[in-house]
Amino acid sequence: MTDVRILGTGAYLPERVVSNDEVAAPAGVDDAWIVGKTEIRARRWAAADQATSDLATAAGRAALEAAGITAAQLSVIVVATSTPDRPQPPTAAYVQGDLGAIDAAAFDVNAVCSGEVFALSAAEGVLARRGGHALVIGADLYSRILNPADRRTVVLFGDGAGAMVLGPAAHGPRIRHLSLHTFGEFSGLIEVPGGGSRLPLDEQALAAGQQYFTMDGRGVRRFVADHVPQLVKQFLHEAGVAPDDIRHFIPHQANGVMLDSLFEELALPNATMHWTLQEYANTGAASIPITLDSARRMGTLQPGELVLLAGFGGGMAAGLALVEW
Repeated sequence: MTDVRILGTGAYLPERVVSNDEVAAPAGVDDAWIVGKTEIRARRWAAADQATSDLATAAGRAALEAAGITAAQLSVIVVATSTPDRPQPPTAAYVQGDLGAIDAAAFDVNAVCSGEVFALSAAEGVLARRGGHALVIGADLYSRILNPADRRTVVLFGDGAGAMVLGPAAHGPRIRHLSLHTFGEFSGLIEVPGGGSRLPLDEQALAAGQQYFTMDGRGVRRFVADHVPQLVKQFLHEAGVAPDDIRHFIPHQANGVMLDSLFEELALPNATMHWTLQEYANTGAASIPITLDSARRMGTLQPGELVLLAGFGGGMAAGLALVEW
């Protein structure tokens, strides 16, 4: 029986490695402070001539190669990003053009760090009506919107992109269950204040630094602790899966200290939590597909094993996906 499955994964990380020491000095901290607060040891930042679409295109090509299909076979491209090349057109349009995916509809999804799971759901919906193959990409380039003096944010983020190809197949990883949640009452915890219709970026806004990413770190940690464990419990119940059945946990790579606490709270006794944040930091919507691709390439995901993907972040939002590998 043919079903929609994950046919391939891919990732792209910029070449430039940025050490903790490099970001620490302008922020008034040091390497030990960053490691102690976040467990992050390095990150990648894009070159001056690279935009989000360049990272997304490279990850998409890698995923297409792994899937063994061409861009011409794509029905849809969905790019999850909160750092688009421009406000218009969608970053996915640049990716579609760069890949030569002439028959693919292309659009963006912005659910910030939960974006990849939201994009998976959107792509599944398109394939249910249109058929064919989907390329789902999470890509973010946060280095351009970070205030180098803000220790709460500049130490956390890196740039990167990860991708998945979905399509019909009789065997292989399949998405068994998806769940999407938004808590708009907490929308002020994570934001870029300027640059939209609410506050255009004029000279006054730029002088006030309103082009920069801002985050209430304590509020975010409270949100994750108060909401994500219960959402996961509810999700597994809906999927008919016991916590003992989960073999792999791939969360959004937000902050290592916070993830340690979350994983303990989730009580998934047979699961391995997968990490990439130590070397890549928080790559926004890219972090889940980058980490999934890393686990696939390492050969740690075995057929039939259950993989739980958990995104959470700005919105505030949370997206959960259960993959039977």
